[in-house]
Amino acid sequence: QLQLVESGGGLVQPGGSLTLSCTASSFTLAFYAIGWFRQAPGKEREGVSCISKREGITNYVDSVKGRFTISRDNARKSVYLQMNSLKPEDTGIYYCATIRECGMPFTPLFGSWGQGTQVTVSS
Repeated sequence: QLQLVESGGGLVQPGGSLTLSCTASSFTLAFYAIGWFRQAPGKEREGVSCISKREGITNYVDSVKGRFTISRDNARKSVYLQMNSLKPEDTGIYYCATIRECGMPFTPLFGSWGQGTQVTVSS
């Protein structure tokens, strides 16, 4: 099973920072490009950022450019999303998923989702 577990979410004030982690179990993460997605209440899920298998390509949706940074550590089977200067509109459930390629746009390979991790940006 290609299972990924998200962690690191929480409640943060506007302007604050969080780092999300996406960790693989039972498969070799290095074989896959990974994308981060988020879904705000009442809105469709959107792709936020992605990273290629060999870190040669990264992409970000315009709304997070300059604020978010994606990285990966294949030895630890993890992908990270460093989020700075957080805004209320960043609030949502964040998911990671395997993707075919880190292009724009990018979509999950299988359309299956884990529990995600909740990010709430509020005063």
